[in-house]
Amino acid sequence: MKLLRTCITLAAGLAFAAAVHAQAFPSKPIRIVVGFPAGGPLDQHARLLSDKLQTVLGQPVVMDYKAGAGGTVGAQEVMKAPPDGHTIMLANTGVMVINPALYSRLPYATLKDFVPVARTAMQPLALLVNTSVPAKNLQEFMAYAKSRPGQVNFGSAGNGGISHLVPEMFKTATGLFMVHIPYRGSAPAFTDLMGGQVQFMAESIPQAASYHKQGKVRALAVTSKERNPALPEVPTVIESGIKGFEVVGFYGFLAPAGTPKDVVNKLSDAFGQVLQMPDVRNRMVSQGADPAFLGADDFAKFLASEMPRWADAVKKSGAKLD
Repeated sequence: MKLLRTCITLAAGLAFAAAVHAQAFPSKPIRIVVGFPAGGPLDQHARLLSDKLQTVLGQPVVMDYKAGAGGTVGAQEVMKAPPDGHTIMLANTGVMVINPALYSRLPYATLKDFVPVARTAMQPLALLVNTSVPAKNLQEFMAYAKSRPGQVNFGSAGNGGISHLVPEMFKTATGLFMVHIPYRGSAPAFTDLMGGQVQFMAESIPQAASYHKQGKVRALAVTSKERNPALPEVPTVIESGIKGFEVVGFYGFLAPAGTPKDVVNKLSDAFGQVLQMPDVRNRMVSQGADPAFLGADDFAKFLASEMPRWADAVKKSGAKLD
């Protein structure tokens, strides 16, 4: 009986300590590490959320840019940080699920070295063609490319990135033979798409929508399950006849492995509150991302399901980096 009372007292003490810990967090500024340079899409997303996040959490939120190696430098920074919730990482599809399959000597494992906190956005892409390509929709483009095996080129921002892998997934789904032309970044690839040096490309919605409306490229389809508000007249790939083809990038926050569950939940709940704010949602859509909150547990399940899918795409593409 005495042992039982001792166990009950100990359990109550641990529960009380956890509750006190959660109430005490955060006790200092929150540092958001971004593994890419300031000014890019990931930075815009982080800044959009950080302004409201500091109001919800009651502590300043500071940005810390650790660019390099496709986001790997930033990931290592967070992986080695104290697991107390005060240092978290904003990561994209590449950092979370593509890099583990792409890099042969990656210094981190997403689901081992980090704990998912919240998914905050999904980023669909648009499938584009040069305006000289005589195809007004995706079915016409498929017929065009099928009649010219190996003669249609597609550009990307580089080997193994999402703009490379989405067309590779499209090739797998349709059986088309197109030749990949990798560039050093999205800008030169897009320039050559407009100039006709490449005929096809997958690009993020904001840039795609802008140049489509100017008549400089033609958007044939979007890769999300539903049409995008920025391109309301452009059908989805699924609508265009490719059953089940939904391929979108995503943004999410991760904390170092070992971060207490109550702290993770408090951070996750804070992101959930921020993602419900109409002004945040509207600005996010204007940046080309769809608000798509998942809490910590659901985000972990989502990542576990996405990793083999992207690993398969990397394998089929033949891309590999040291």
